[in-house]
Amino acid sequence: MRILVVEDDAQLAQQIVTALEAQEYVVDVAADGTEAHYIGSVEAIDAVVLDLGLPEMDGLTVLQRWRDEGLTMPILILTARDSWHEKVLAIDAGADDYLTKPFHMQELLARLRALLRRVAGQASAELSCGELVLDTRHSHFSYAGQSVQLTSYEFRVLSYLMHHAGQIISRSQLSEHIYAQDQDRDSNTIDVFIGRLRKKIPAQAIETVRGQGYRLVPVESA
Repeated sequence: MRILVVEDDAQLAQQIVTALEAQEYVVDVAADGTEAHYIGSVEAIDAVVLDLGLPEMDGLTVLQRWRDEGLTMPILILTARDSWHEKVLAIDAGADDYLTKPFHMQELLARLRALLRRVAGQASAELSCGELVLDTRHSHFSYAGQSVQLTSYEFRVLSYLMHHAGQIISRSQLSEHIYAQDQDRDSNTIDVFIGRLRKKIPAQAIETVRGQGYRLVPVESA
């Protein structure tokens, strides 16, 4: 899953990035509103952590422009402690949740997980497809109760498929969501990751839909 972090405080931004990457998220970063608006408009972003006090274009304007453009990715707003009116304006403009500074990083991660689950139509912290389970709190997969050890990119691919279980996901779509903006993207490597995953979970759990992509389906253990 790919997250855009918009924060002009370089130290705080790096702390958020480090915490997100430790949970196997792909992270893009913007330090001002103009850059944030551009990245969010042209890249395949799954969720945004958006500070309101930004240079060049304030966070509320960025949020309003995204929503006016029809972009629906969940957005977690960061606000100053005494800015209750900004919280109201942000929620009314289309923000999905807010967090007041200073905050505990674990709370940010928990709120972000909740937003991503909501988009996936899931209420539990554990996502499941048959006997395949993703514990979003600990970034851990298991199948039929047994731990599944994955590389970083294998995890990203399977996590995205799990958040969109039953849907056909194209190679290019997967590529857009497992690589950050500044990384080289090669959709052909997706086939390699899928091949590796089929050796670690039942191969039939990842269907190939000819000419369209892949689909994660429930498979029960023998």
